[in-house]
Amino acid sequence: MPDAGESGPENPRLHAPAAARNSAPLLAVLAEILPQRGLFLEIESVSGEHAAYFATRLPGRSWQPSDPDPTRRASIAAYAKDARAAVQGTDILTPLAIDASASGWPLRRADAVLSVNMIHIAPWAAAQGLLDGAARILPTDGPLILYGPMKIDGAHTAPSNAEFDKQLRANNPEWGVRDLDVLDSAAFASSLERTELIPMPANNYVVVYRRMVV
Repeated sequence: MPDAGESGPENPRLHAPAAARNSAPLLAVLAEILPQRGLFLEIESVSGEHAAYFATRLPGRSWQPSDPDPTRRASIAAYAKDARAAVQGTDILTPLAIDASASGWPLRRADAVLSVNMIHIAPWAAAQGLLDGAARILPTDGPLILYGPMKIDGAHTAPSNAEFDKQLRANNPEWGVRDLDVLDSAAFASSLERTELIPMPANNYVVVYRRMVV
């Protein structure tokens, strides 16, 4: 979760501690997976730190951040402004108000969709909506890239993840670390197929689904 820190009307920037830890490892993976050109949608950009970090280091792409929360969108816009000023040619668009669980998104197409640390801190309906929404707007073979902890073969991959899962469910029974098999089945029903599973630091994974021919 982001830390508001000293944010306010004069400084709307939020800070998500996890963004500082995982930005560099994620960048290395995204550089291999993302097409060289296109429009890339990030679902629940939260603070906007990821969008700014990636957009300034992966040129040639248009980055479309989003978040349903107006305070977060203000933070995203502030980081985007900083990024554009720091690196000429950085293309970060105005953040959209997108609820992942909604049946319609205010975007008709994207060449890739990214969601970082979202599906376990949200009801299952948000994960299902993310899969359905990505399938609607991605081209054939377009990637949906997820990052976060996962249960593999029905089991947690580390004791720390099991404890984290317990804490999440105590906060909200609809939250929790997702089982990859369940996610795969839901993705397939949405015309998405898993093509990559990449271990990441701190017992996390990058999971890549691609839009199938239908």
